[in-house]
Amino acid sequence: MDTLVKTFAAAALIAVSTFAMAAEGPGAKATNANVNFSTADFALDHYVAVTTEGESAGVEQLFATDFNQKIQASNAQNHNRSEVVKSLKKQKGEKLNCTVKTDIMEESADYMVAKVTLKFENFTKTDLVTLEREGNTWKVSQSINLYK
Repeated sequence: MDTLVKTFAAAALIAVSTFAMAAEGPGAKATNANVNFSTADFALDHYVAVTTEGESAGVEQLFATDFNQKIQASNAQNHNRSEVVKSLKKQKGEKLNCTVKTDIMEESADYMVAKVTLKFENFTKTDLVTLEREGNTWKVSQSINLYK
């Protein structure tokens, strides 16, 4: 009888923990995961993955608190950090159908400017990305988007 009670208790514990994990959903903690931004290259690679491949891990920690995005088009737009982070989280898992080319324009010990070119079928988006070192981590501080 004692063995039967232990068996049911173990089965109930397994069922409860399974339901709890399922309620969180797949990748529920992915947006809060720590990502290695110890070099500008790591941060830039992750920025490209976030913006083109729908990567969601580390989105919050990727952008500097004073980050801003400028879109140079017929109707120029500015977006702050929270607007961009919110938009990128909505794009989780969505991959853009484009080819990506990344060029480092300027680099120093605590500063990098990169040109990320996204070539789509009918247009090209050029993203000038500024990264700055904050302590031991790199963050994206500005993004200027141009469309042709």
